[in-house]
Amino acid sequence: MSTELRNFLALSYDELEELNLKAKEQRRNRVAPDKIREDRLKYLTDEKRIKALTVLFSDLEGRLHMLDYDKKFLLKSFDNLTFDGSSIRGFTAQRESDLRLGIDWGAFYWAPADVFGPGKVLAFGEVIDKNGEPYTADIRSMLKLFANDQHKKKGYTLNAANEIEGFLFQGPDAERYYHETRKFEYVNTGGYYHSLPGDPLRTFIDTTAEVQRSMGFQNEKDHPEVAPSQFEINYGYGEVVAAADQIQLYKLICRQVARNLGLTASFLPKPVVGVNGSGMHTNVSVSENGKNLFWDPKGEEKLSKLGYEFLDRILTHGNDLCLVFNSSVNAYRRLDPHFEAPNQLKASAVDRGAMIRIPIGNERSMRTEVRAVAPDANPYLVLYAIFKTGLEGTTAKIKDLRSGKERYLPDNIYTAIDDFRKADWTTKLLGEDVKARYADLKQASADRCPRLLGTIVKAEEVQFHHEVYNQYLWNLF
Repeated sequence: MSTELRNFLALSYDELEELNLKAKEQRRNRVAPDKIREDRLKYLTDEKRIKALTVLFSDLEGRLHMLDYDKKFLLKSFDNLTFDGSSIRGFTAQRESDLRLGIDWGAFYWAPADVFGPGKVLAFGEVIDKNGEPYTADIRSMLKLFANDQHKKKGYTLNAANEIEGFLFQGPDAERYYHETRKFEYVNTGGYYHSLPGDPLRTFIDTTAEVQRSMGFQNEKDHPEVAPSQFEINYGYGEVVAAADQIQLYKLICRQVARNLGLTASFLPKPVVGVNGSGMHTNVSVSENGKNLFWDPKGEEKLSKLGYEFLDRILTHGNDLCLVFNSSVNAYRRLDPHFEAPNQLKASAVDRGAMIRIPIGNERSMRTEVRAVAPDANPYLVLYAIFKTGLEGTTAKIKDLRSGKERYLPDNIYTAIDDFRKADWTTKLLGEDVKARYADLKQASADRCPRLLGTIVKAEEVQFHHEVYNQYLWNLF
């Protein structure tokens, strides 16, 4: 179809980066939401080349959903956007299906036209219940409320950065057809840090990094990872909600770039047995008026008392939260001690088998790194659980957690589900209703897979994975 008569927005990558960094700065500086909304509505009104706003939100398991609203309709109806919540896993029952989408105007992104299509801009949505309150199964809203409450009451800013690993496989939709092919094909067998310029993995990494940079990610480094065809593309710290949004955008960008190249970007934690799996190491800290509260030059490993109390609480609740951090059947293949698995309930500056690592840091960068997180976990739920637990959870004595007795995270999803259901803390974290919904979703997926993992990746653990399912499979649940 001819496009010569169309005049849709298509900005250069430099222009995109400038716009996105400006929006990011507004968000970081906590510019009043009303002011940002006014700015965005004026921009949408004045910029004639925009045809639609893509609104993004995530379900309870962390799968990203997108709706496109025609710009002219949106400008008239942005305060009354309704959708059918019963079609979203973990949301409402059919009898109470109507939900609203609010727009978080601060979480607004300009995206490259060659990846997302011309004439579109993106914004994250907030799911609103019938009573006008944030919807409790929309964990992004729960995380935002918690972060804002910490800032208002204590002056805390919650900071996070995630190191998200993934695999690049031959062919589009490799996960969806795994039940037929029974294998994933590498595009590169070079390994850690090694990939020739211009080979498929390097081309994918370079292209993805360019898109991220244009969207204001402020990249740091990128490289092939330890396993064949594995990658990691790192970017800077952010306030916790923005950081979680960037995880969703990161995975979306990777998948779309891969598809444009005729390949598949996969965030299954352990898609191939016998090589290292993929993690989402989650670096966190708390600051107050720009001061990093985890830094103490006199503290052990330079970590402050608050930092140790924070990681102590997470270790105390480690088994309670394992299902949050490792939310799929496939994730428990990764918790294998033969492949640097971070499955020990302890903190360490050097042992990469520890659930929490204390990296070398300085006054600006001091943090704790929660390593036992899989890349397919709901990022909003992961960060909400880490920060709420680290700041408000039960505190055990850290010496007990560092004793000679080795303690491990569950090695299968059934134990993790059981620990999650029994824990009082997960009820306090999510409430009884949302906790039960989440556990039931995980149980349904587990029950459709062989109970014992075995030595090969089973078709069912891919086919019924929450990030892979299609509508047909979902209707079979």
